[in-house]
Amino acid sequence: MLPIFIIEKALSIALENGANFAELFIEDTFKNTMTMTNDKMEAVISGRSYGYGMRVFSGTKSVYAYSGDFTQRAIYSIAKEVALALNSINDRNTNIVVLNNLQSDNNHFVLQYPSVVEASKKAKVVQDAYKAIKKYDARIVQANVTYLDEDRSITIANSEGVFAEDRAVRTRLTMNAIAGDGMQNQTGGESPGRRMGFEMFEKVDVATLAQSAAKTAITMLSASECPSGVMPVIIGNGFGGVIFHEACGHALEATSVAKGNSVFAGKLGQKIANEKVTAIDDGTLINEWGSNTIDDEGTATRKNILIENGVLKNYLVDRLGARRMGIEPNGCSRRQSYKYAPTSRMSNTFIAPGQDENEKIIASVQNGLYAKKMGGGSVNPVTGEFNFAVQEGYIIKNGQIDRPVRGATLIGKGSEVLPNIDMVGKDLALAEGMCGSVSGSVPTCVGQPMIRVSQMTVGGREAK
Repeated sequence: MLPIFIIEKALSIALENGANFAELFIEDTFKNTMTMTNDKMEAVISGRSYGYGMRVFSGTKSVYAYSGDFTQRAIYSIAKEVALALNSINDRNTNIVVLNNLQSDNNHFVLQYPSVVEASKKAKVVQDAYKAIKKYDARIVQANVTYLDEDRSITIANSEGVFAEDRAVRTRLTMNAIAGDGMQNQTGGESPGRRMGFEMFEKVDVATLAQSAAKTAITMLSASECPSGVMPVIIGNGFGGVIFHEACGHALEATSVAKGNSVFAGKLGQKIANEKVTAIDDGTLINEWGSNTIDDEGTATRKNILIENGVLKNYLVDRLGARRMGIEPNGCSRRQSYKYAPTSRMSNTFIAPGQDENEKIIASVQNGLYAKKMGGGSVNPVTGEFNFAVQEGYIIKNGQIDRPVRGATLIGKGSEVLPNIDMVGKDLALAEGMCGSVSGSVPTCVGQPMIRVSQMTVGGREAK
């Protein structure tokens, strides 16, 4: 950590050319990964990311620069460069910055830090998951398992006197199964992760999840082609929430809203979804993958209710977005590393549990699709138009799950899907992923209970 007097001096220098806000972000991150495929450990990688970024504002104009040179001369030079690059017409600022230490309770307790866990124990987790996938069925032709741990320490100081620190440890295991019959291949995957140490593997049943990944691949191997058309769609819990995250969540970030590049801009207080829909972004959930004690601007994270009973209540707002929108930031500014300027991002974003029983949701559909597990997809962040692959899907006939189908895609627009969510189950589950945006890739959770969309376009084709 840099001495306080150097940080204060750097921030004061950054203000000298007319900036009315300056911020210094310092990061020190250690990361380890292990990957097993083709019956052997293919890669074991350890790395460190150590550097800082300096940012200045003049109104809604901003400049950002970063470096890994921690000499006093280099730090002051970076501060001077961003001040000059801002080229502000404001009066020269001669204020002296004085920092106040902000204390934030870190409730994400870690029992086994990655640095004290032997590499052989980490390798055994990878090997056990790999073996569980391969032995599930002879038609599993390949398995890929990757272990990750990360220990990230950050310090944020700014010209408003904020001085905040946090340390976050995250652990994740990504398991992918590939099934083949000589003519085609199908995949299945599971990727549990937590904001905790190696003790995660005392809470997560790796063998069961590995078998779940393999089961999906095998089930889809014998599935028929999905028919296409407009029909009711039931989306399963957990990673099913990726549709809300991508098609709606990004459109509620100030990154889009503040510039008017969102279908939801200017709609606070308006009904944008079915009254059964309440959507939340909560960065305070204990030990969840997307949680933080403070965001990457030093603001305490919080629970933000985005949509309540169908009504738009809130956006996700960072400091720069707050200036553009004239509202307060709400603890959601994030960045991949010191090499990125921060912006508004999701943390743990989910549709809250409703009152409908899963059995009744299934029984309510006479002819439709059950998207049990979602895969990847693409979204236009301005319009909310999306196209998502269904990793594991089933046709529903006469209120019962009929047969597995593959090749299904869900096509639509976030603003149009929200009003059509007319049944919401009780079985909320979260699923872990990485979210990419202008400030890089950050850990996020998506989630929901089982939901029914009354009508939705399903892409597919009839079996020949």
